[in-house]
This record gives sequence, structure tokens and C-alpha cells, in this order.
Amino acid sequence: MRVLIDIGHPAHVHFFRRPAALLRERGYELMVTSRHKEMATDLLDAFGIPHAPLSARRGGAFGLLRELCERDLRMLRVVGGWRPDVMAAIGGISIAHAGLLSRARSLVFYDTENATLQNALTYPFASLVIVPRCYTAWTPRRRTLRYAGYQELSYLRPPYFSADRAIAIANGLSPNRPTYLLRLVSWNASHDIGERGLSWDAVRRVCAQLGSAVHVLISSEAALPADLRPSGYAGDPAQIHHVMGHCAGFFGESATMASECAVLGVPAVYAALTGRGYTDEQESRYGLVKNVRSLAAASLDGAVDWLLAFSAEDARTRRQQLLDDTCDVAEFVVRAIETRGELDGQRG
Repeated sequence: MRVLIDIGHPAHVHFFRRPAALLRERGYELMVTSRHKEMATDLLDAFGIPHAPLSARRGGAFGLLRELCERDLRMLRVVGGWRPDVMAAIGGISIAHAGLLSRARSLVFYDTENATLQNALTYPFASLVIVPRCYTAWTPRRRTLRYAGYQELSYLRPPYFSADRAIAIANGLSPNRPTYLLRLVSWNASHDIGERGLSWDAVRRVCAQLGSAVHVLISSEAALPADLRPSGYAGDPAQIHHVMGHCAGFFGESATMASECAVLGVPAVYAALTGRGYTDEQESRYGLVKNVRSLAAASLDGAVDWLLAFSAEDARTRRQQLLDDTCDVAEFVVRAIETRGELDGQRG
């Protein structure tokens, strides 16, 4: 069987890394297509995954539309030439379109409810849409598959990953003070149109409230102001999960990184105007995430207080509950691809 996996974002590299290895071990032919966005192609190279870049991220709504047209055409050429039996991607807009025209089966994994435009251009054309059980937005009737888990468990669930303290220290973790990671995003993804994030003054306020007794690392897609630059994350992006796994807490605008911390047993504040079903569930069911929908000072202050009060023992207990309650997502992805989405008892 021929399998095509399309990568459009650095998080997609992590999600498909283990499933891709399992597919190769089981003798399937595998092709990976990619997109130049942030560190996506660099991560593929770092992990030794051969790939074919199809496009590069463009800024603005018109730039995204132009890139989509280019990517769709190139994907259709790849699919027509290589003829995969099944294609898989997160978001999956190009594989859905190419699959419709080529009759190759397209499996679209996703977890972002507020990507309304992208989903409208993808879901009606995908062979199957695969979402976490907590996903709250519309999906196609009789073409939706749900699973108990989160995308981040595909690569951060034991035994696939164990945070190494020595690697974490080598990449910025303080060896003798609690380390808190702040994450700031660029807000230029298609699902970020109309969104806004923390101001630099708000970031300074969060850092000040965390206090001088802790070590703060800031991972930012935008250039940091001069006064915040000394706190900037300077480690290897491919090793940041080792740092996250040994942090005392996380505060940021990235839902993905908040979820990554939660599955690693690290309490996380997700501060953004719009939410995600998975971070909502990680708050309501496991208490490992605090979702902050207001960027006002009082809301941010309360979130930092919550983070500082969280005990490591409580976090470990809650993480174990999460792991006990969810599936092996990497193995689920492989089974979905092997069966082309025809899994009994999983429809929803």
C-alpha cells in the first residue's frame, strides 16, 4: 500500500513522526510532502524524514489564497504521478481536494474548531474527518471518526517520549530554579484571522508576577523587544519538548503547546480570545489547563496565581489520569491509515 503524508506545520511533523516510522516498519511505501512554514522542513530534516516541499507560507489573506492554489495544483500532480492508495494530513485541505479529483482516499485529522474557512474548504471533500472526542464544531455526518485523546499524545505519550533533564538543561532549563515557559505566536495562520494576542506590556506583567525567584524562557515567533530578549529561548527547537517536560508551568498563546504541557503533566495557561475543545476538556476533565478568554490584567494575574499554586505531585496524578483515559494515538493513526478509516465502533 502507498501512503502519502502531507506536512504543513511544525506540529504536524511531531504528530506523524511515530506513525510514519511504524508504517515503514510494516512495509508500506511512504511519501511525505511538506510546506516551508516556521521550522517544519527543518524538523523533517533533523529527524531524517525525506520530503518534497510543495509551497511556502505567504502573509495575509491574499497570500494564503495564492499559496493554496499553488499547493493544490502541485499536490494534484504528485498524486497523479505517484498514485497513493491513501493520504493523511492535519488540516488536509490539499489532500482533500486532490483526493476528490484523483479518487485517492483522504484522511483529514484536525482539532481546531475556529478554523472555519479552512474547514469549510476541506471537510466537504475529505473521505474521512478524524477528530478528538472533545471536538465541538461541525463535521460531516457519516464521514467522521472520533478518538479518545489529543493529537499531542501521538508523540508525547510514554513510551514514545520521556523528557530528559540533561537535554532540557542544555537547552535553557534552569538546573536550580523553577522554569516557566512563555509562548507567543505570530497570528498569521488561516485560523488566526481576526485574532490578537498578548501585548508586550502584558508579557512583561506576566514575567513580573512570576517573580525573580523563577527562571522564565520566552519562545516567540515574533522578535522580542530588547528588554525581553535575554529571556528568549535559544535552545534547539527540536529539543523543546524535553524543556517543557521539566518546566514548572506554561503560559502562552499556543493551544498546541498548552496541550503538549498538559499531556506531559505540566500545568498550562492558554491565553487567547477563542478556545479549543481539547484545552477545554483538559481543564474540565483533568484540571491541567486554565483557559483564559480575557486578556485583561485581572484575568492574567489570576491565571499566573493559579500556575504558581500548582504542585508537582498534583500535576503527576492528573497526568496519569489523562493517560489512563486516552488511547495510543500513534497506533490509532496507523490503524486508521491501514484500514483507510474503516474502523469498527469508532464512528461519531
